[in-house]
Amino acid sequence: MHESTHAEGPLTPGLVFDMLQAHQRTAALKAAIDLDVFRAVGEGPGDVASIAKHCSASERGIRILCDFLAIYGVLVKDDGHYRHSATSAAFLDPRSPSSLASIAQFLGNEAMREPYYHLADVVRTGRTTLAGDGSVAPENPIWVQFAETMAPMMAPLTGPLGAVVLDGQTGPMRVLDIAAGHGLFGIEIAKQNPEAHVTGLDWAPVLRVALDNARKAGVHERYNMLPGSAFDVDFGEPYDAVLLTNFLHHFDKPTCVSLLHKVHAALRPGGRAATLEFVPNEDRVSPPMPAAFAMTMLTSTVGGDAYTLSELTAMYNEAGFTGITAHPIPMSPHTVVMGHA
Repeated sequence: MHESTHAEGPLTPGLVFDMLQAHQRTAALKAAIDLDVFRAVGEGPGDVASIAKHCSASERGIRILCDFLAIYGVLVKDDGHYRHSATSAAFLDPRSPSSLASIAQFLGNEAMREPYYHLADVVRTGRTTLAGDGSVAPENPIWVQFAETMAPMMAPLTGPLGAVVLDGQTGPMRVLDIAAGHGLFGIEIAKQNPEAHVTGLDWAPVLRVALDNARKAGVHERYNMLPGSAFDVDFGEPYDAVLLTNFLHHFDKPTCVSLLHKVHAALRPGGRAATLEFVPNEDRVSPPMPAAFAMTMLTSTVGGDAYTLSELTAMYNEAGFTGITAHPIPMSPHTVVMGHA
């Protein structure tokens, strides 16, 4: 009998092995970042001995680690020397202005990875094995780490979101940034509109990071802090715009609708609410990154999900919003969904 084939070629178990061994790639990349391998490679000359000396590591360990990274195209190996690929030069060398190296600290956080060791149990119960409310438990310290390390990943999204939210609006306006984190989205509004005043809402230790970023951006005099839970604190004065960036996905639909009701009540007539989300297509398996984000919510929350546009639109409508529009951010897995009060 002939071996079964796909249109692409002979059938092999490669995909099975790739998925079972994928943890090696995660660990290798994080180890290289922790050891400062990418700075060493960028500074040269790129031989094992010099990299090992820079990283205070064994030559055997560095050789095997760098070979592994070269196998997967993260580094390039020529005549026993390692050099950057285009990707590692841009996104992993800490000397690069577009470096994403710091995000390994949050994405590799053991607390966030732990539920994956028990994924069958998570699937059985339909909720995280993390205690209490999971990643959104009150005062969870991971959000300080998020604020401190994830800014490089979020920064490219701030300009497009700011342009969508402002839609050319100038003059005095008040903006509430819910779950502000690093604060970059509200700060961008303040940068694009010199008369905008922004209130960042998050846990107090997180807001200290946001205020520091506002100070660096020169907008701290127009940046206020509202510490606490978005579900509990009084939002205060009517706002022209409310931002909900990477927040709704942590909660089930009734909780999201309840929060959106509260947001609607805090907006002046005609004000807008903008949520930044991973929005998969209605088939829930494409595009890959937004669709796969549902797994992150399964493992880290009690009832969160990656919501489709139809689901987000229904939530907005139920909370009283009209004119729901979606604005995919180019070269990004994120979409801005906006509704009007």
